[in-house]
Amino acid sequence: MINAIDAHIHLDMYEETRAQTIISEMAQFQVEALIAVSRHLASCQATERLRAQAPEQVYAAFGYHPEQELPSDSQLQELLAWIHEHANEMVAVGEIGLPYYTRLEAEEKGEQLDYSPYVQLLERFLELAAHLAKPVVLHAVYEDADIVCDLLEKHGVQKAHFHWFKGSPQTVQRMIQAGYYISITPDIEYEEEIRELVRNYPLELLMVETDGPWPFEGKFEGQETQPRMIHAVLEQIALLHEMPIDKVAQTILRNTKQFYNVLTFG
Repeated sequence: MINAIDAHIHLDMYEETRAQTIISEMAQFQVEALIAVSRHLASCQATERLRAQAPEQVYAAFGYHPEQELPSDSQLQELLAWIHEHANEMVAVGEIGLPYYTRLEAEEKGEQLDYSPYVQLLERFLELAAHLAKPVVLHAVYEDADIVCDLLEKHGVQKAHFHWFKGSPQTVQRMIQAGYYISITPDIEYEEEIRELVRNYPLELLMVETDGPWPFEGKFEGQETQPRMIHAVLEQIALLHEMPIDKVAQTILRNTKQFYNVLTFG
């Protein structure tokens, strides 16, 4: 196996001792690095602690996940100030985006979620990313991705990574033309929607991720999600692109290093 990078994991959501074990086992499973994303201030702080323990293996992204209660003005200001203070310790702003699944839940209850404050929150983080010249890690699927594409253009943010993306063929083509990256999870093993997306997305714009500790089905049913699972993802991408696994793994490793401006590890 060629070394690989898990481009999106919530390392802080594992118990701390378990996260430390995962880090210690990375070399054994030929996982070169983790891009550890964050959800709010406490999450950012926990991610930073884990990064500081293994700075050659864990690379941090700081942000505010959209699928949760909106922060108060004071909470947002505290988070933005903290990120500014720790900008040199992060490789990206994230995870940020729009609350697609929260909106669906509201609609199922006959309610309508006001998107305007979520869009305003996202714009604050895109402004921050533009100011700091950092890439963004995005939670934006289906029609939300079109809103986010508009906002990326508005704020001049060109380096965008849409994690676990799903969307229409028109949105996919728009993202490809803009040079936006997507990352693929272990659900490529059993989700035809994801398999079709991989067939149509250029290899040069792909990364792989686990989104751990999020659980998966298929052959991963009942297993703890771990970074080593990305090798199975690479194998499926190689099959779908009808290319040798070594070439696919090398290309995706290079994609991830270049996107996050992390060219050497360890």
